Amino acid sequence: MSDRLLRTAITARDALSLARKATGPALDLAVRLWLAQAFWVSGIVKLHDWDQALYLARYEYPVSWLAPVPAAWIGAGIELLCPPLLVLGLATRLAALPMLALVLVAQFAYRPLDVHLVQAALLAWLMVTGAGPLSLDQRLAHGLPDSALPFAKPAASLLEAMTRRVGPVVQVALRLAAAGIAARSGSPVAAACATLLTLGLGSRLAALVLIWPMPAGTNLSWPLMLGLVATVGPGPLSLDHIVGRAIARRWPRLAGVTPSLPEDAPHVVVVGGGFGGLAAVRGLAHAPCRVTLIDRRNHHLFQPLLYQVATASLSPADIAMPIRSLLRDQTNARVLLGRVVGVDTDARTVRLEDGRAVPYAHLVLATGARHGYFGREEWEPLAPGLKKVEDATEIRRRLLLAFEEAENSDDRDLRRAFLTFVVVGGGPTGVELAGAIAELARHGLVGEFRAIEPADARVLLVQSAPRILPTFPEPLSAKAAASLESLGVTVLTGSAVEEVDQHGVTVSGTRIPSRTVFWAAGVVASPAARWLGVPADRAGRIPVGPDLSVPGLPQVFAVGDTALSHGWDGQPVPGLAPAAKQGGAHVAKIIFARLEGRPAPAPFRYRHAGSLATIGRKAAVADFGRVRLTGAAAWWLWGVAHILFLSGMRNRLGVAVEWFWAYLTLRQGTRLITGPADHAPDPPTAAAPPVPALERAS
Repeated sequence: MSDRLLRTAITARDALSLARKATGPALDLAVRLWLAQAFWVSGIVKLHDWDQALYLARYEYPVSWLAPVPAAWIGAGIELLCPPLLVLGLATRLAALPMLALVLVAQFAYRPLDVHLVQAALLAWLMVTGAGPLSLDQRLAHGLPDSALPFAKPAASLLEAMTRRVGPVVQVALRLAAAGIAARSGSPVAAACATLLTLGLGSRLAALVLIWPMPAGTNLSWPLMLGLVATVGPGPLSLDHIVGRAIARRWPRLAGVTPSLPEDAPHVVVVGGGFGGLAAVRGLAHAPCRVTLIDRRNHHLFQPLLYQVATASLSPADIAMPIRSLLRDQTNARVLLGRVVGVDTDARTVRLEDGRAVPYAHLVLATGARHGYFGREEWEPLAPGLKKVEDATEIRRRLLLAFEEAENSDDRDLRRAFLTFVVVGGGPTGVELAGAIAELARHGLVGEFRAIEPADARVLLVQSAPRILPTFPEPLSAKAAASLESLGVTVLTGSAVEEVDQHGVTVSGTRIPSRTVFWAAGVVASPAARWLGVPADRAGRIPVGPDLSVPGLPQVFAVGDTALSHGWDGQPVPGLAPAAKQGGAHVAKIIFARLEGRPAPAPFRYRHAGSLATIGRKAAVADFGRVRLTGAAAWWLWGVAHILFLSGMRNRLGVAVEWFWAYLTLRQGTRLITGPADHAPDPPTAAAPPVPALERAS
């Protein structure tokens, strides 16, 4: 097989594998939900008309060893008690067993129907293999066997053995049941697919072809069963399995078998575990190289939701994931915890703070950015920015402590200063942070204080540009400003911050007493340019070429906020998560091609999917070029998009549940004040002179 054909086949295999991983959990949940509703409805109907239930138990499908009354009660009990367990995925095997018995009784003692046959096959599958990832059984699977519950470990071992030994037989039963139903349709295509399913040859494709049209009497259970065959495959008792083993022996990479790497394999070092760095590492999963990811923190952070940690809507664990966990299954990747302090481009080594030197053949710098204060770095202790978990917890501490200090104070002016929150910067972070603070004050803290009314808090958003969200179209900026105003946020556009101290800020000559100031006005790239000894732009970014390599250093690449790329139709690529991910994936393709001696891909081109910003619990703005959304529709889109881009199913489910609860109850659940008890850096001994408060922007 030629290299090009092999690479095409590997790409197709990876795409199919990704599709199966994405659809498998959802399909398993759909199977459980469908079976649960079918039985639940039957149980409800029997309870509604108990005389009819007794008639069916006595005459239509009697059980020889049970009287009609207990048989009816047992049947109705199974139909009412087992479906909720199936929906939750709790004790799934135990719930599927009596449901399977009911289906078999109906099939052989009452009326044989294809729908009964399909339901029996699906229930047998659940009974043998258990529920999928979206279930409580899977959540409990790791800790339950080693728990103090009696017989937990032997039971887990027995179930595992049953899955391993009986699972292949059930997979054959699934194929044969589908083949038998399809063969009776009389269609030549269906007959051919039935033959393939019987042999287990091309089973996935045959199952997909058979999904439509739907045979009479099978309803939705038919495509669900065929989808299960297409997702889990035909099993080891099939010709597909024999062919797959032959392919694995002849072309290991095509079969997904990664050959062991020699010790002198090329070494790719990626600095930074953000979106760009992870995309680069994952893009090299099947490359003939060793990959080392270096980060000074052990977790990958979803920064777009960091402001929700800062405003007590989410906890840090909801938006962060250990890097080692994310790369657990990538055998050619290694993670190093350490702080990079320099790069020796002559020796091709990365220097760490502890003195270690990590050699590289190719280097990817994805070190991100930090907040910048336009030369006024002394403001940083007084006005913290929002770039990492520690920033978010510090902002949350100061935010919640401000309400506590206001509650404790008897001085009216001081109380007002504590209840005045200034957010500097009108970009997406500033807009979202200001809106979240306003909602916390007006909804989340209602009824929790006695001396103050949290809803009286003043939130001011200061923006030096003529409008907020300057990268959005002007109508969307105006809509966002109006939404903020409706929340009670005072928007000060065309206003520059001139001074920040312990007692407040000075904005365009006007003094604003405030003990709580947050910074969202600018970013500065990491010192990566200084490490390399190359020039940088005003924001500290490294100008890169069309392939994202550093000029003069073809083995060194920069992506994300570290790089200044003009890969957006000649315009600078924005510092957004999708841009970093696309850049990291592109660099991985270039390195992969170099390692295999292939031509390099085309120059990097950023594909902008759109911009989103949320303002409150039902307001957001979305810009997709010709399509623009505002209000509730944009808010729902924003929420779904951010949940899908989170790392890890636990985080996605956790954030969804947390949001749903907070949305219905107007209560944030993570209002914890941690760290020092003082609100901000110690003020000078001399008291600041009283200054009139700013009532509203002119």
